[in-house]
Amino acid sequence: QVQLVESGGGLVQAGDSLRLSCAASGRTISSYPTGWFRQAPGKEREFVAAIPIRWSADSTTYADSVKGRFTIFRDNAKNTVFLQMNSLKPEDTAVYYCATRRSVGGPYYYAKDYDYWGQGTQVTVSS
Repeated sequence: QVQLVESGGGLVQAGDSLRLSCAASGRTISSYPTGWFRQAPGKEREFVAAIPIRWSADSTTYADSVKGRFTIFRDNAKNTVFLQMNSLKPEDTAVYYCATRRSVGGPYYYAKDYDYWGQGTQVTVSS
């Protein structure tokens, strides 16, 4: 059984940083693409970032709204995917979810293509 557990959310001020973690059990997280999504109140869940199986500096994918501020990376030894979030803005406030999928090919930005989801972690950015 695949389980994903997010952590690292919290309340910060605009301009601060946070690092979210997504710890996996039941599968080797590096064997499948993993994505981060977020959902703000009253809005649809949206894509944030994704890391493919063959991870390199130019293989990760980001939403335009976070490009240059967020970085997704993986620690295979810890079976964990991270989302480093810098220069946070109030509009980044949302519940952040990590997800993984059975299919390995892209694109990676459709939530419907992901099969396993964590419970989410709240990120609140005050102005």
